[in-house]
Amino acid sequence: MPHMLEPLRHIMFRRLTIGRVATYLGNSVAPIALAFAVLDLTDSVVALGLVVGARSIANVLLLLMGGVLADRLPRAVILQGASIAAAVSQAMTAAAVLMGFASLPLLVVLSVINGAVSAVSLPAASALTPQTVPKGLLRQANAVVRMGVNTAMITGASLGGMVAALAGPGWAIAGTAVVFLVASFFYARVDAPEIDEDAPTRPWADIRSGWREFTARAWVWSVVAALMVINASVTGGIFVLGPSVADSTIGRLAWGFVLGAQTVGALVGGILATRWQPRRALLFGTALIGVQAVPLLVLAHAPAVVPLLIVMFVGGMAIEQFGIAWDVSLQENVPPDRLARVYSYDAVGSFVAIPVGEMAAGPLSKAFGVSATLTGAAVLVLVAVAGAVCAPSVRSLVRNPEKPVQRART
Repeated sequence: MPHMLEPLRHIMFRRLTIGRVATYLGNSVAPIALAFAVLDLTDSVVALGLVVGARSIANVLLLLMGGVLADRLPRAVILQGASIAAAVSQAMTAAAVLMGFASLPLLVVLSVINGAVSAVSLPAASALTPQTVPKGLLRQANAVVRMGVNTAMITGASLGGMVAALAGPGWAIAGTAVVFLVASFFYARVDAPEIDEDAPTRPWADIRSGWREFTARAWVWSVVAALMVINASVTGGIFVLGPSVADSTIGRLAWGFVLGAQTVGALVGGILATRWQPRRALLFGTALIGVQAVPLLVLAHAPAVVPLLIVMFVGGMAIEQFGIAWDVSLQENVPPDRLARVYSYDAVGSFVAIPVGEMAAGPLSKAFGVSATLTGAAVLVLVAVAGAVCAPSVRSLVRNPEKPVQRART
């Protein structure tokens, strides 16, 4: 079996990985800092839900077009441009907060811009990895990328809480602008071969083609349907109600470390996944997503630092098993010239309900109480996971390490 770090011998993979790590570092600091900036400005979880929900709506609306662009244009160029645009939007947000002219409508607009930029870059980043390493290193490459990303998220989650607590949210947001510029520099140096880049671009035909690829595999849409519910429940509970609960219990600094504990767990989980995955890795990973219900329950009924650190760490380990199994399953079974579009439908389905969860969390907590809302979110996670693991296509899909990645169609 190839060594875990073997993919890093390939220079284009190294450059892509550094760019993605920098991107996720910025993306992990930004939402924590923005959440506390909105709470400082409005003292309202409803307002916080509007700001983060606006970003998610823009992200979902443009993801499909992002997938089309990533299958037709140089993916590295898309990533570079998106990183520069993200740096500009974060710099504008930081200036508004630091100079005292931030308002709820302005933060909503800037969040929409940031969400649109992310939508363009996500399918390109996910689909570019198989183009930078030999097919025999695909599992190790995905694991290395995710370990790098999770390391960035560990650092970012901690830095976001620490800088927001010690220097203020505005300075934390300003730092993310610099990080996105670093990402753009490394993306500019990625020169991976493109997939059928001379083919004519027909946006609606390409979108329909991606839909056919997405719906042709029942295991794909079954898992994505479950993720639709899971992501809405977890995001509304952890990232909208979580900061409010933290402000009244463990504090902002501790909350940053709690979020960091999840990514520490994900890092450990990624290392384990490079060494071993069961033959039915997708089924195994999907079942483990149910562990995401536990942090919601602890946040609802025992919001103390030690229990939260433990359950977030375990949750991170669990979700990483799914993430690597999911990426490898898609990359082994979807033709590369359609992979970005399938990733875009995956992202749309997974993210489409997130704004609902973010915007509903505040009003539901006011109507039923924070504890009841978080408990209800945990129940929804468990129900969604149960539905996915019962799907025959999910239960029957097996990994074949010798199977080559699907070739592009001509």
